[in-house]
Amino acid sequence: MTEAEELPQAPEAARTVFGEFFPEAVRYAELLADAGVKRGLIGPREVPRLWERHLLNCAVLSEVVPEGVTVCDVGSGAGLPGIPLALVRPDLRITLLEPLLRRTNFLQEVVELLGLDHVTVVRGRAEEMLGKVPPVHVVTARAVAPLDRLAGWGVPLLRPYGEMLALKGDTAEEELRGARAALGRLGVVNTSVLQVGEGLVDPMSTVVRAEVGESPGGVRFAAKRAKAARPSRRHR
Repeated sequence: MTEAEELPQAPEAARTVFGEFFPEAVRYAELLADAGVKRGLIGPREVPRLWERHLLNCAVLSEVVPEGVTVCDVGSGAGLPGIPLALVRPDLRITLLEPLLRRTNFLQEVVELLGLDHVTVVRGRAEEMLGKVPPVHVVTARAVAPLDRLAGWGVPLLRPYGEMLALKGDTAEEELRGARAALGRLGVVNTSVLQVGEGLVDPMSTVVRAEVGESPGGVRFAAKRAKAARPSRRHR
């Protein structure tokens, strides 16, 4: 039996969450279970729990993403949470940011196969993207790094008054307490821990929300931001 054959049938909740894009979600799950495993993007043991632990867990993040905003999925990997979010929210403009070539190749293939015209794949490290990608309203991430380090990469990519939404596990509250000082230095003015996906995923997905003020990245990134903006002004 191959790993692809171990992919379970989609649960009924998937039809509810993905709606008219349920067939595309099934295709994505099949791609993860086959090419995703073969290319080392996900472990073979994850295949039986792809729906509950990965696709649905990520798709319910849409509950806390505002309408019609721009999103950057930092360290997108195999496309989690960016692609499930894109499937349920065609109103968003999503950038999948990933440094590894084999992953960006997979992501580009998925985007084209699923017809996700509102999704762009960019290869690069988040910490090197300031001035290279337009600032966004929302940064998303899942299982990328500890919260303080993740914020150092993701928060500077935000527009003023934007927010970072990080999918975390059971230790989210503890991790947030330990990262508050670092978040404050990065211009974060408000934080909270949210539970999403009630009645759809069990356990519910845990999201750490970090909202910034008028200076995403804080003083540390103010000079870099100004320097990055200067060339674009000269070309206007």
